[in-house]
Amino acid sequence: MSDLVPTDIAKAVVMIEHGRTYRDVARIFGKSQSTIHRSVSRWRQTGEYVRRRGQGRKRSTTAVDDRFIHLQTLRNRRQTAGQTRNLLQNVRGTTISERTVRRRLREGGLKSYVPIKAPRLQRCHRVARLEFGRQHQNWNDNQWGQILFTDESRFCINSIDGRERLYRRQGEQNAPFNFTTTVSFGGGSIMVWGGICLGARTELVVVDGGALTADRYIRDILQDHVVPFAPYIGENFVLMHDNARPHVAHIVTDFLNEVGIPTLNWPACSPDLNPIEHVWDMLARRLRSRRRAVQSREELRVALIEEWDRLPQELIDNLINSMRRRMTAVVRARGGNTRY
Repeated sequence: MSDLVPTDIAKAVVMIEHGRTYRDVARIFGKSQSTIHRSVSRWRQTGEYVRRRGQGRKRSTTAVDDRFIHLQTLRNRRQTAGQTRNLLQNVRGTTISERTVRRRLREGGLKSYVPIKAPRLQRCHRVARLEFGRQHQNWNDNQWGQILFTDESRFCINSIDGRERLYRRQGEQNAPFNFTTTVSFGGGSIMVWGGICLGARTELVVVDGGALTADRYIRDILQDHVVPFAPYIGENFVLMHDNARPHVAHIVTDFLNEVGIPTLNWPACSPDLNPIEHVWDMLARRLRSRRRAVQSREELRVALIEEWDRLPQELIDNLINSMRRRMTAVVRARGGNTRY
């Protein structure tokens, strides 16, 4: 609304009568001079601080139209303002703009947001996730503390996280500063492996020289990092890795059985249940906040290892201590996606 509230109009009248200019008063209240002049003139003519009934442009929708707009949006949350406008015109014969639809939705407390991305879950995935949550929802922090949560992640030299914003004036959408340049394949990338548990973490392993195969997983990760790390947790040590092909290969299973390392039967399509996913996000944020952006794969390697070592262990422990809440959330969601 461009008009002032009655209390501000009274203050503006007093300022004008004491010799202040309309420009000064407009600057004080953050309004245009015409708004101040109109409000003061109305008070001088009517002696009232509120607009007379019937002034202003007539509302283009009725209460029934507004209810129709709200209900249609609540029934289909992904429906656009244009689709809602067309439905209103076809069903009720009311013609309004998309901007009016958005304004009516805001009046009803509905705002548009970017949906959260999550894996597509089939019925078998939901069943497995629900069963996993029921089996482990009563585990305490000590039991979760015996798990080594592991995963791989890929980091690019040039990445766009979708959070970048800029300010521009109307009509400047095609100005040079309004473009964000991209590089094919992120300008180069590095795959890393890591593991976390209560009170500690493994070294960050950089996977160089091609894809991570089952043989490399055994040789470069399990033998060199998981097996030596197991005594830190103790005799109840359990390895958690997801269902990626190198993890579930027969030779990997045979190797783990041979060295006596049990694994957690992890449900497929469940990154929200693995706390290390949040660690990767923290690592990416710290990488972007470095004063000097990385320019090569070698610089990226060094930066990743440095930031991995600098991650506060307290934050990692808090993530692992959230496992009970994650299990409760997946049970309440009947195996569906959770807020994690």
